[in-house]
Amino acid sequence: MTQPPGSCDGTLLVGVDFTSAPTRRKPITVAMGLWISDSPVPVYRLDTIRELVSLREFEAFLRESGPWLGGFDLPFGQPRTLIEHEGWPTDWPAFVEFYCSQPRESLRDTFRRWCDARPAGDKFAWRQTDKPAGSSPAMRWTNPPVAWMMHAGVGRMLDAGLLFPAHDFPSQQAADRRPHLSTARTALEAYPGWTARRICRTSYKSDVAAKQTIERAANRQTILRALVAGTAGLVPTLAISAAWTRRLLDDGSGDLLDAVICALQAGHAASLPHYGLPIDLDPLEGWIASVPPVGPLPL
Repeated sequence: MTQPPGSCDGTLLVGVDFTSAPTRRKPITVAMGLWISDSPVPVYRLDTIRELVSLREFEAFLRESGPWLGGFDLPFGQPRTLIEHEGWPTDWPAFVEFYCSQPRESLRDTFRRWCDARPAGDKFAWRQTDKPAGSSPAMRWTNPPVAWMMHAGVGRMLDAGLLFPAHDFPSQQAADRRPHLSTARTALEAYPGWTARRICRTSYKSDVAAKQTIERAANRQTILRALVAGTAGLVPTLAISAAWTRRLLDDGSGDLLDAVICALQAGHAASLPHYGLPIDLDPLEGWIASVPPVGPLPL
């Protein structure tokens, strides 16, 4: 198990708001900044937010030298019940390779068959982490298409040699498969909606310009203030310049704010033993960073 960077000043923290089909209009947004712990309260200092307009640019980012710790807003796994029902591989790396190699049409047919066979109100299979986090089921293929986000993202992350603590716990990878910790790039699954809803229960973003209202902008301001003040339920507080504050508040899509929240969630998890993962974690499904375990706490 890699050690969290909680007491290591200068650790690079990144937060990734992912889309499965990035474009210049809707890029993958990557918040980048430093973890600063030589203060009474740990701080995440936002330095910049990059916009990746293609999956090729995303692949290049993943291979940038470490060490860094990232929170990625996409599912890293699917529900065990679905995987076992379909006879898919139950070893996580093998499952990722299998899943990401399947045509979307084939996966969509599988998801539909599963849902069609189940009663209204209980259509989807759920991972153990999804309901506590309030996230969409990882198998959802539309509105939002998180199944396609996993399909486009996690295989590339695995191929890039990232470490995945939630899928390497409690057992450890063989030493010869683990990058040296001085250069390790570590990935945690993040979900910005978990933190945002703890601060503000109503919507703060929309990809539709007509729905980017004054009320949603006010909600982004409420969320941002809580992140800076340390009242968002996360260990690190946010240090942000006036220029980036304006950018986040003006971004009606919420993508920039979501990327920052992902980084803060990764920093929060890194401040806890074993990244705050449950003792009884299912490594096939994984866990969303900063969401409290529903089972036994790590020691």
